[in-house]
Amino acid sequence: MGDHDGLNFEGNRIKYRRTKSVTRAEEIIQKEYKQRRSQPDKPSGFNNFTGLVNWGFLLLTMGGFRLLLENFIKYGIRIDPIQWYIVLTGKNEGEGFPSLILTVYTLVPILICLLVEKGLAVEIITEGFGMFIHVINIVVLVLIPMVIIHVKGQIFSLIGASFVCFVYSILFMKLWSYVQVNMWCRHDIVSPKSTKTRKRTQSISIAQLQKDTAQKNDFDGMDAMKKDTHQPEVLIQYPQNLHLTDLLYFIFAPTLCYELNFPRTSRIRKRFLLKRILEVLIGVNVVMALFQQWMIPSVRNSLTPFSNMDLAHATVRLLKLSIPNHLVWLCFFYLTFHSFLNLMGELLQFADRNFYCDWWNANSIDTFWRTWNMPVHRWCVRHLYIPVVDMGFGKTAASITVFFISAFFHEYLVSVPLRMFKVWAFMGMMGQIPLSWVSNFAKKRFGPRWGNTIVWSSLIIGQPLAVMMYYHDYVHSCAC
Repeated sequence: MGDHDGLNFEGNRIKYRRTKSVTRAEEIIQKEYKQRRSQPDKPSGFNNFTGLVNWGFLLLTMGGFRLLLENFIKYGIRIDPIQWYIVLTGKNEGEGFPSLILTVYTLVPILICLLVEKGLAVEIITEGFGMFIHVINIVVLVLIPMVIIHVKGQIFSLIGASFVCFVYSILFMKLWSYVQVNMWCRHDIVSPKSTKTRKRTQSISIAQLQKDTAQKNDFDGMDAMKKDTHQPEVLIQYPQNLHLTDLLYFIFAPTLCYELNFPRTSRIRKRFLLKRILEVLIGVNVVMALFQQWMIPSVRNSLTPFSNMDLAHATVRLLKLSIPNHLVWLCFFYLTFHSFLNLMGELLQFADRNFYCDWWNANSIDTFWRTWNMPVHRWCVRHLYIPVVDMGFGKTAASITVFFISAFFHEYLVSVPLRMFKVWAFMGMMGQIPLSWVSNFAKKRFGPRWGNTIVWSSLIIGQPLAVMMYYHDYVHSCAC
C-alpha cells in the first residue's frame, strides 16, 4: 500500500500521522500565542463574558421588578383567593354545573368506542362499518362542546367552558390512538408478514424509556424510578386488552399514545408524590395571582390603543403585557408538564415520564415544537405524520397536515369558550411553517444562537399579541 492513506507500516504496527499533525498544530498555536503575549501591545485574549451575562440578567430583573412595583402602586393588591375558588370550582356557572355534566358525558363516547372494538374483534361488526362508527363517534365528540356552548353559553363560565374543550380535545386524541392501534393489531393478525404494522403495535414507550433516560425531566426521583420500572412477565395480546379497565387506565394515564403494555413502576413513592402535590397547589395559586394582579390590568389597558390603531401606544401595551404573559406561560408549563403529569404518572405507576425535552435550547421553530410537548409530538408523529407518509404523500404534505390539525385545536380551545369564531390562533399556528423556514435560515446563515433568538421572540411577543386581539374582539362582540 502507498503512503496516500496516511499510514506507515512497520512490522505489524500502524502509525497514524494525523495524531502527530494535531499535536504539531497545537504546538504551533501555543508558540504563536506566546509570541503575541511577549509583544509590547499586550493583547487581552479574554473569552469569558460571564460578567456581561450577569449584567444583562440584573437589568432584566430590575426592569421586571419596576413593572411589578408600578402595578402594585397603580392598582393596589388585586389578589383575591376567594375569587379563585369561585372561578375554579364553577360556582359562578348556571344551575346544574353544565361543565361537570359535559365532562361526565365523556363516558358515553368511551363506551361506544369500546363496544365497537369488541364487535370488530369477534367479527360481529365489519371493518368498514366499524371504522365508520368510530369516525362519527370522535367527530361528534368534538362537535358537542361547539354546539352546546354556543347555544347555552350563558350558563357556562369561561374557565368551565375552557376545561370542557380541553378534556374533549384530549379525549379525541386518545380515542383516535386507541382505535388506530387496535386496527393495526387486527391487520397484524390478518397479515403477520407486514413488518410496518407489527412495529407499530409494539410498545414504543418501552424503547423510549431506555433511549431517553438522559432526557428525563423527573430529576429528583429518576434513580428510584429506574430501579422500580418493570414489565409484566406475560405481555397482553390483542384482543385481551379490550376491557373497560384497560381503556380507563389509558384515559387517565399521562400519555396520548395507546399501548397494549405500558411501562409500569412497582410502587408509588410517597415522598415524590407529596412534592408534586405541593407543586400543583402552589403553582395554581402563583398562576392565578399573576393573572389577576398583573395580566388582567395589562390586557384591559390595551383595548383603547388597539381599537384606535395607535401603533406606538399599542406597542407599549404589547411589551408591558409580554412580561406577565410570559411568566404565566412558564409557570403554567412547569405546573402542567412537570408537576401535574408526574403526579398522575406516580399515582398510576406510569413509568414513561418523558413529558418534555430541552425546548429552551431549540435553535429552530420546528425543533421547539418537537421538544416542548412530547406527548402531543409523539401522537402527531405516530398517528398523523407516519400514516400520511405511508399513504404516499411527501414529508412536506405530512408536516402541513400536522400543523393544520394542531392549528384547528388551538383555535378550538380559544374560540369555542369565547363563543366567537375567529382565526387568530389558527393563523398563528399555520404561520409557524414560514417562521420555521426563517429560523432555519438564520441558524444556517448566522449560527444557532440567532435561531434560538427567533424562537424566544415568537414566544415572548406572539402570545400577548394573540391575547390582545382576542380580548379586543371579545369586548366588541359582547358590546354588540
